[in-house]
Amino acid sequence: MEQIQEKALMEGLFAFLDEGVSPFHSAAAACALLEQAGYRLCPESQPWVLEAGGRYYTTRNGTAVLAWRMPKGRLTGWHVTASHGDSPTWRLKVPDITEGGYLKAETEGYGGMIASTWLDRPLGVAGRLLVRTGDGVESRLVAPRQALLCIPNLCIHFDREANAGKTWNFQVDLQPICGLEGDGRLMDLLAREAGVETQDILAHDLVLWVQQKAQRVGVSGELFMSGRIDDLECAYTTLQGFLAGEGREEGRADVWCMFDNEEVGSSSRQGAQGTLMADVMARIEEAVGLTRAESVMARANSLLLSADNGHATHPNHPEKSDPRNPVRMGGGVILKYNASQTYTTSGLTAAAFQRICEQAGVQVQVFANRADLRGGSTLGNLLGHQIAIPMVDIGLAQLAMHSAVETAACTDAVAMARACAQFYNTSIRQPADGVWQLGL
Repeated sequence: MEQIQEKALMEGLFAFLDEGVSPFHSAAAACALLEQAGYRLCPESQPWVLEAGGRYYTTRNGTAVLAWRMPKGRLTGWHVTASHGDSPTWRLKVPDITEGGYLKAETEGYGGMIASTWLDRPLGVAGRLLVRTGDGVESRLVAPRQALLCIPNLCIHFDREANAGKTWNFQVDLQPICGLEGDGRLMDLLAREAGVETQDILAHDLVLWVQQKAQRVGVSGELFMSGRIDDLECAYTTLQGFLAGEGREEGRADVWCMFDNEEVGSSSRQGAQGTLMADVMARIEEAVGLTRAESVMARANSLLLSADNGHATHPNHPEKSDPRNPVRMGGGVILKYNASQTYTTSGLTAAAFQRICEQAGVQVQVFANRADLRGGSTLGNLLGHQIAIPMVDIGLAQLAMHSAVETAACTDAVAMARACAQFYNTSIRQPADGVWQLGL
């Protein structure tokens, strides 16, 4: 297995973060990497001809991507990683409103964002346009690389209490402007970007994105800042681990998945509560002739890594974190626990993952919320409604989660990629409930 190096990984991660300005673009970036690695597209709406040892991927809604390697022998188990490609942002509802001499756009908040971090920044628009064609409708991705909007703060002279705490009204305080009345229209610009006439745009799925590119920060460049670190960092690093998998085990099927809509509950068709993974696994099992009993056996002999970033202990607010489980950036991969099962980690699945990380030379640290603070959740426990596979929730430490621009550590990204590469190259068996056999 080729060792994953920091310089190349970070260059690739920065490119992925910069390209992934909407869920459609992060999916397209992932698909491009899979195509380069020899994976072949299998549209869900078409019949599949799957060959032993073959490499394939499929998409759903243009925002969820699932890639897999077929087993070379009888299917006996699965290696799976799952992440998500969406981030808190603003969904564009109505473009090109003229009001008070300004050209404005009406937006709606998507996900649990830190709203104030979006003010007074150059913002872009990205997503897809659904356009009229001779045969019906076609999707066109758009992401003009220019600042098109901003959400202006109210000046301190009109709001003397601005620094004493603020309650934001999303409909009033956080609507963007995109120019002056009479100087052009946003949809005309996007139509030109897509190479179509404005009147041929039937619908759109568009979001705002911060223009700041991913970059290193810190005395030694040990940290980096970017929009969308949660969860494109996990999506990219798990993908790199997946691509480093060598398919050593005859009966193992390897899967990598990036879902959409985690930030709003994963309940969509393309989210973790949808049927994407269950449908693909069923088609693979049918293609290799598995019985129902063999399917249940294979899923019990499997492990799924639910990868979504977690909170580092904040340097200015350490009191917000569990004092017995401090989490630091640069400390390696996080194991995430929650007594209420919002994370899927159990002692059994954690033990298997820790042994794999030991073999990879990767540090592991434990994340748990304070007992008196309610924590967040992620996609693993929701995916478990569809897929009965042992799971463990993992992630990477970061600061300012759900800010427009977040902060993380470079070495942690490398740790995740190496841990996942080792995972995909380790045989996994559960011969009895509560026992792992790992081919370390």
